[in-house]
Amino acid sequence: MPIRPTQRPTFAVALYELFNPIPPGFFVAAWIFDILYMKSYQPLWTDAAGWLIVIGLLMAIIPRVINLVQVWFGHRYPQGSAIKTHFWLNLLAVIVAIFNAFIHSRDAYSVVPMGVILSTITVVLILLANVQLALRPRVGYGDAP
Repeated sequence: MPIRPTQRPTFAVALYELFNPIPPGFFVAAWIFDILYMKSYQPLWTDAAGWLIVIGLLMAIIPRVINLVQVWFGHRYPQGSAIKTHFWLNLLAVIVAIFNAFIHSRDAYSVVPMGVILSTITVVLILLANVQLALRPRVGYGDAP
């Protein structure tokens, strides 16, 4: 059955909706663990934060690729829409998280303050992306944008 231009691929949307909420949870948990390490200086917290960042990055691959295809190769969304802003802010958050993973691969005592700063930036970028997407004007499916 061919996909009509106004019909969205159901499997891709289901995968996106399934995996998209997972990485922010890992990044927020890593941010909390970084703050706990900054207050207690127990290396367990920074090691766990490093693992959470890596797992969050791995889980972010699928929704970002699906989002890339839907936003940039689909003709459903106009230029400058909230969906594209959401894509760019999430992509920037993933890039910051990659640098954060490299910071967390070092010795526990060298993570502070840069690891906490990068974790904070990652969480703020994801928060901004999701809030601006939630506050966008709603258009019904199949309606003109």
